[in-house]
Amino acid sequence: MEREMIVVLDFGGQYNQLIARRVRECSVYCEVHPYNISMDELKKMNPKGIIFTGGPNSVYGEGSPLCDPEIFDMGVPILGICYGSQLMAHMLGGKVATAPVSEYGKTEVDVDTTAALFEGVSGKTICWMSHTDYIEKAPADFKVTAHTPVCPVAAMENPVRRLYAVQFHPEVMHTRQGKQMLQNFVIQVCGCKGDWRMDSFVETQIKAIREKVGDGKVLCALSGGVDSSVAAVLLAKAVGKQLTCVFVDHGLLRKSEGDEVEAVFGPEGEYDLNFIRVNAQERFYARLAGVTEPEQKRKIIGEEFIRVFEEEAKKIGAVDFFVQGTIYPDVIESGLGKSAVIKSHHNVGGLPDYVDFKEIIEPLRLLFKDEVRKAGLELGIPEYLVYRQPFPGPGLGVRIIGEVTADKVKMVQEADFIFREEILKSGIDKDLGQYFAALTNMRSVGCMGDERTYDYAVALRAVTTSDFMTAEAAELPWDLIGRVSSRIVNEVKGVNRVLVDVTGKPPATIELE
Repeated sequence: MEREMIVVLDFGGQYNQLIARRVRECSVYCEVHPYNISMDELKKMNPKGIIFTGGPNSVYGEGSPLCDPEIFDMGVPILGICYGSQLMAHMLGGKVATAPVSEYGKTEVDVDTTAALFEGVSGKTICWMSHTDYIEKAPADFKVTAHTPVCPVAAMENPVRRLYAVQFHPEVMHTRQGKQMLQNFVIQVCGCKGDWRMDSFVETQIKAIREKVGDGKVLCALSGGVDSSVAAVLLAKAVGKQLTCVFVDHGLLRKSEGDEVEAVFGPEGEYDLNFIRVNAQERFYARLAGVTEPEQKRKIIGEEFIRVFEEEAKKIGAVDFFVQGTIYPDVIESGLGKSAVIKSHHNVGGLPDYVDFKEIIEPLRLLFKDEVRKAGLELGIPEYLVYRQPFPGPGLGVRIIGEVTADKVKMVQEADFIFREEILKSGIDKDLGQYFAALTNMRSVGCMGDERTYDYAVALRAVTTSDFMTAEAAELPWDLIGRVSSRIVNEVKGVNRVLVDVTGKPPATIELE
């Protein structure tokens, strides 16, 4: 039976893969391809529907990305989002211009609930806008199906040609009924059955990895976090003892985490893996000495990781493939493809120019965190591992503002341990996407035991999110914050002040650096 598929055409926006993820939430397989894919290639895929993404350009600008006009005559339903909506209007006879008033953020939109996209949607609904241009006039054969006070064409449709467009972003969580809108397009308009499951992904990846690796040797970068753990077990299922997992303790882990990782994956652990632990704390501290710029820290950590892995590979002998647990938020924030660089992830944009491996395998590269967790459960990984707190590859190196030192690492380890312990005691850990303590570079005057102090401030961060591309600051109980603050100031040497970060993503990132 041929697999149903929706194709997302990428015009360079930040949320392009998030659209694919939302489609997969509807149990329909989805792939992202460049906007300039040939019509022959597109037709061979036999998509049930096509989605145009947002992007940073103006459709009337010189050199702006355009699609093949033939695509509108394929007879396949198309949904244009943001830039994609403007592109559809521009190419089909409408008018796109600079908006008199730009719209950014949560916006109340009036929608026509009789329109196909808005079945089951409230007549007034909150949507996420992010545009400078707008559709001033829809093409002649289109009906306007949504508007705001300053955006006359917030959505439009031509049901006969099965063409649909929205100026806002239904894929982000800030659009309250965005999932319903996308489901209407995928299921109602495109006629998909919704029969794709995560087990299909796991089976496909195992088969693809076996074919790629053959009888070669594989080294997996294992941090013990959710992503690398799922990647390691996936590879173990695919190639067995051809795999060696290398765990590098760079001295930037959470309290006791190195020993915890070894207990799970080491010789006495739950998995039959070739496991090597490298204690490289002093090596990383030496490389980071005097470095304060966050991007430089990330790149130093990323390069040093690779050099350690290369050294271990030489000891193993003839390792062809290097595996890491890169997931899509890492890729998009690192600016690979057309998106702007937000921050380099040590395992993506932080990689050095030269890597001494035949090929890098990233089996989770197109998945989001919650999808990775589903894959982990499908692989039989215990829930306590699958749902453990996310932790960045550069570790506490990006949770310490300014220079990284052994003393600062100790401070943030202890503060973070207290915060996480109190969160668990309170029973709200399952409601949070991520929570941690970070060490700011701010020092301030305090008074402890009738003596003056001049110590550091710790920042507490807790967010709710499902995809880690967007997030809201969690509303923590005040008594919990009070207990955590009191314990940190009293128990962590060198800290005399506790702050709470209540910024969402965007405009902030989840990590501080």
